[in-house]
Amino acid sequence: MLLAKIYLIDKSKELVEAWHQVFGDIEIFEIIEGDFFSKPADAMVSPANSFGIMDGGLDLPIRNELGFEVEDRLQERIKSDFHGELPIGSAIVIPTSNSRWPYLISAPTMRIPEDISNTMNAYHAFRAILNSVRLFNESTPTQRINSIVCPGLGTGIGNLPARRCAGHMRAAYNYLSKPPRIPSYKEIHETHRKLQITY
Repeated sequence: MLLAKIYLIDKSKELVEAWHQVFGDIEIFEIIEGDFFSKPADAMVSPANSFGIMDGGLDLPIRNELGFEVEDRLQERIKSDFHGELPIGSAIVIPTSNSRWPYLISAPTMRIPEDISNTMNAYHAFRAILNSVRLFNESTPTQRINSIVCPGLGTGIGNLPARRCAGHMRAAYNYLSKPPRIPSYKEIHETHRKLQITY
């Protein structure tokens, strides 16, 4: 099991309903309409930009809650590990010095603030989030991340439709819940097309 608990929290009623439709059958998901900061967890997800600039969208209140030093720490990791730019489909786990959310997972949903309504960025971001937890837990088994709190991915400034975001997050979860493998070209194209036209 990747995680013991995943809190999906957002103020958007439409997104919360979409999450219920796609994740309602999975026990580890707790879906909440309301304040993103209402639930403590081992890690908080920041649906960031590629440069770790936390001055807008949900990133600004996250920075205010966790402290300005979390932005500096994130940008230092982006510089050292990714030469100054964290690509969509990648994620970084950093410590926060906050007891309610000891770790921050930064996973860009967009390179810069822009409309991503016709993209698969929520799939790539949630996949990166889950994979970053897996890698972190494998490398530091005594300090495991067992729970995360996650908002809508790309549904704010990015204008990603709620149903598309939820469906793509479920597809990413399905992929990471199975043993790793390289699918056939046929399966790759079928899955890609499904993600494009179904949601």
